[in-house]
Amino acid sequence: MAHTQPSSTSPTVTGPAGTAAAAGASAPPGPPRARRPWRSGWTPAVLAAAVTAAVLHHYGVPVRDLALFGAYLALCVALPGMLLVRALYPGRVTTAEQAAFGLALGYAVEVLVYIPARALGAPLLVLAWPVTAYAALLFVPPLRRRWSSRRAEAAPLWVSWVLALAHIGVTAWGALRFFRMNALTWPAMGANDYDLPFHLTLIGELKHHVLPVMPHVAGEPLYYHWFVYAHFAASSWITGIEPATLLFRLTVPPMLAALLVLVAMTGRRVSGSWAGTPAVLAGTMLVGAPSMYLGHNDVLAWGGLQDAAWVSPTQTFGALLFAPLVVLVLELFEPERPGLGRWLLIAVFLVTIIGAKATYLPLLAAGLTAVAVAGGLRRRPSPRVLGLLAATLACLAFAQVVLFGRVRQGMSVAPLAFMRESWAELSGMEPLAGIGRQFSPPPGSLLGVTLVFLLCWAVTWCGVLGLLARRGLITGPVPVFVLGMGAAAHGAVLLLGHPGYSQFFFLFAAYPYLVVLTVHGTLVLARRARLPLHWVVAAVCAGLLAAYLVPVLGAVTTPLAPGRSDLLLYRPYAVLVAVTALAGGVLAARAGRLRACALVVIALGAVALPACAHAHVISAIGKAAQRGVGGVAPEADARPVPEGTLTAARWLRAHSGPDELVATNTHCRWGEEDPCDTQQVWVSALTERRVLVEGWAYTARNLDRWRPGVRINRLPFWDADRLRANDAAFQAPSAGTVGLLRDRYGVRWLLADERRAPHPELARFATLRLRTGDYAVYRIGGPG
Repeated sequence: MAHTQPSSTSPTVTGPAGTAAAAGASAPPGPPRARRPWRSGWTPAVLAAAVTAAVLHHYGVPVRDLALFGAYLALCVALPGMLLVRALYPGRVTTAEQAAFGLALGYAVEVLVYIPARALGAPLLVLAWPVTAYAALLFVPPLRRRWSSRRAEAAPLWVSWVLALAHIGVTAWGALRFFRMNALTWPAMGANDYDLPFHLTLIGELKHHVLPVMPHVAGEPLYYHWFVYAHFAASSWITGIEPATLLFRLTVPPMLAALLVLVAMTGRRVSGSWAGTPAVLAGTMLVGAPSMYLGHNDVLAWGGLQDAAWVSPTQTFGALLFAPLVVLVLELFEPERPGLGRWLLIAVFLVTIIGAKATYLPLLAAGLTAVAVAGGLRRRPSPRVLGLLAATLACLAFAQVVLFGRVRQGMSVAPLAFMRESWAELSGMEPLAGIGRQFSPPPGSLLGVTLVFLLCWAVTWCGVLGLLARRGLITGPVPVFVLGMGAAAHGAVLLLGHPGYSQFFFLFAAYPYLVVLTVHGTLVLARRARLPLHWVVAAVCAGLLAAYLVPVLGAVTTPLAPGRSDLLLYRPYAVLVAVTALAGGVLAARAGRLRACALVVIALGAVALPACAHAHVISAIGKAAQRGVGGVAPEADARPVPEGTLTAARWLRAHSGPDELVATNTHCRWGEEDPCDTQQVWVSALTERRVLVEGWAYTARNLDRWRPGVRINRLPFWDADRLRANDAAFQAPSAGTVGLLRDRYGVRWLLADERRAPHPELARFATLRLRTGDYAVYRIGGPG
């Protein structure tokens, strides 16, 4: 995040000799004045890095791991990536933008190199890519001259501080909402977020196998966006750091830092100034549908960067790779001809996004289609746009047919599915996470809650209308591209259904760019209205006040108490509309319609762009009022966690080969055995070994059986013979049952949870190798 602050007087040029001269100066040069540290653009960057390291260390990361990961990130990812950026990208960038661009490019190239390296059985060959980059710098003079001659563009010092504070804010949010609740040590680790062990299983799978399969149900194909796990695997091989430490702590913060810089870069490219940077960053981190309710607020304000980034590494990785691609695409709309370097960068990011996150290519295709259609209506469509659209569609087809195997992964056409479930929770019928049947709210109620969502989105993105203040601006290729992506994202939320609400990842993917366009439109409108600065500040403060005052005036606490009419759900939004209309009318009479419109848009932006923060604050106040200050923290998972799981799994990892198959008698999440919650995957996560049958909720075969109203984690296993054979070896061990696992299925190890009372005769037919805590490890066929 380092930038160089230009002098407020005459420009200075500092060379190797360390001298600086002002143009036309006649006085002899004196000794150079010491630069105050707080005036250097490096100070905020160093502060942000130090705060992040301190937070990570506080939450269990050893200093050794911090040092190793920092060295790896700099020498094997960021610096080689920056070398490529300087060689291929001709655009003017700041130091922070160059570092963020280089980090994203470094991740992309690392993944593309690691995949064949792992397939060849030599995962550390991934180091060939940074070595090649450094060799090119040393032995190719044109590249060396290009590196030494490229100077970073200067940026205001306040921008560096805004970027640093934004990253510190995201890290603090992660500490409060994620690090504190997801431990690195056992048994607390066993109560971590239920999706995290699934991610850990895929890291272990990619450490040892390419092409990967589902490790927790051996033989099931992996139809998933798995490229981020290749990055985790590569970083684990290079540094020797445990995958759990990488997943739960180290990997996400630098990705988020680079993402924030690249989104700010996009905002500057779109608006042509730095003025909107604070609003763009705040919106990117905190945007959501504004909730006007008291009490539980996660239904409307759920998700976005602040929540999804920590529990969904695929979303974070995809967002990071998509950000520089958007910058490159926006530059294609300019009259200047793109050089070969830009096209090569586009190709690298486009290919990597194929396996990074499934939501991004459809959005890119939608945006490019909108630009092509708009161009065709005015004149002949741009060949660049058509060519990139064709390449995007080809990548999308490859992803769907080859990488995702044409499976649905639980995604289905289910119009207004989330609206139905939101009505159920808001009206107090059943918690959203516990819905196990199809809700059919009355048509009027479904229409009402859908209109609430549409109103929320209209409030959030109303700043886009400010582009109408300048003739022809909203029909330009950049707004059309972003609006095309936004329309596709909102359409996906309205028309699709998924058991894990993954249709919202389309919206999360589009959020940063809709925020950029919203802030741009607001700035255009404010400039057109010639608003004084103190008016803008007053409008922002009024919006922030309204975000808390309207829920109080509406006085509706969700979920509704039994017997209360769901018509109450619309009262706070009626208050919001009434207050907005009243304020707009008064302002129009006093300051004119244009200024009134600009002030109302700014105020609504202050309500909506940080909507997730407002919702969490209101929710925390409600919890504190009910339970005291200690009740504000997220509730810990009280599920019983067996002792010795980590010790047994790590022993098995150390004493078995990557291709040796394991069987276990645990298929259900601990504490949820009746009925069985089949999201249990801790054995494969911690052993880094394939398991015959563990939990099957995450498999494509299971997900494709989902329909609205079905509990996907309660569905039975489809191969009853395999499950019966697996469990028989533990419950009725004999030469036949244990031999069946060995001979038919290839099982070599048994990991038995002894709380589930495996038969005491098991040791007669398999060799006991370890007993620790609640677990015992057996070897089939004699000592290993």
